[in-house]
Amino acid sequence: MLSLKRLLDRSLTAQATLIFLLGLGVTALFRRDEHPAVWVFHSALYTGVAIAVLAVQRRRAARAVGTDAGGLADLNRKIRHQQVPRDPQEQAAMRRLVDEQLGQLERAGKWLPYWVGAMGLIAVGMLVLGAVTESLTFPVLFTLSMALLCTWVLWMRRRSLDRLHRMRQALREQ
Repeated sequence: MLSLKRLLDRSLTAQATLIFLLGLGVTALFRRDEHPAVWVFHSALYTGVAIAVLAVQRRRAARAVGTDAGGLADLNRKIRHQQVPRDPQEQAAMRRLVDEQLGQLERAGKWLPYWVGAMGLIAVGMLVLGAVTESLTFPVLFTLSMALLCTWVLWMRRRSLDRLHRMRQALREQ
């Protein structure tokens, strides 16, 4: 499992394969009546868009930090495991990465209440539609899923902020 995580951290091809297979499964699930070639086409389209976004984000982050994609994956792994590098150049790169990621989280945090509010409105709208049609099974499941998703996003954001602040503090102590 550890080698699979490391492969997915480093390899854009492995990420593309995973996205393609997941997209194929989801497309086949929701579009059962269509030809399998359409499933493959849609999955390839989703994969292309996702990989383009990932490549741009990875290139932007690597340029801001001053390293390559492999070095960026190693620095992120060290942040997750709270390992402070001993090399001064690597420490400087990690400081830039921590500052970059904290800045991104702070900028995204400005929009977070609006996103949570929009998800809440969608969930309430689904409940109202379910009450009007007298079929509450799907709307209740959807609302619970939406609540779980929002809770998970907030928890992951808090966890990332905590890790980055601890790493910033550990880098200052060095």
